[in-house]
Amino acid sequence: MDSHAIFETIGIAFEFVGVAALAIGFVVALVIALTVWIRTRNGTTAFRTLREAFGGVILLGLELLVAADLVKTVTSQPTLTDALVLGIIVLIRTILSFSLQVEIDGVAPWRRALVTGPEVLAHAAKKAASAGPGPDAPSASPGI
Repeated sequence: MDSHAIFETIGIAFEFVGVAALAIGFVVALVIALTVWIRTRNGTTAFRTLREAFGGVILLGLELLVAADLVKTVTSQPTLTDALVLGIIVLIRTILSFSLQVEIDGVAPWRRALVTGPEVLAHAAKKAASAGPGPDAPSASPGI
């Protein structure tokens, strides 16, 4: 088996795994959302859970399909047309991935730290304050 056939098989395997991840992930996302709905009886929460879970699945599937396209293009005899088609496919999938990530997180990636950073710091400060002084903290009583 020559190297071209091996890499073609690898590209096909990436495509298969990408499509399988989408199909299986959809079923898992539905099960998770159904479980949330059964526990909470809140359709809004269940729908949000479904959207977030399936959004992550779509992101994973897109990444795997981009990898398949890259393997196929790099290992074939690329022409200028093939390179342009790959560039357009990667651009479209990147825009889709970006918009899905923003939709899932509710904030642009470069603003995520501004939104979550203060929350993380406040939570850590609250946790530290409720834990009290540690074993290395100086005591208030004079030592002997």
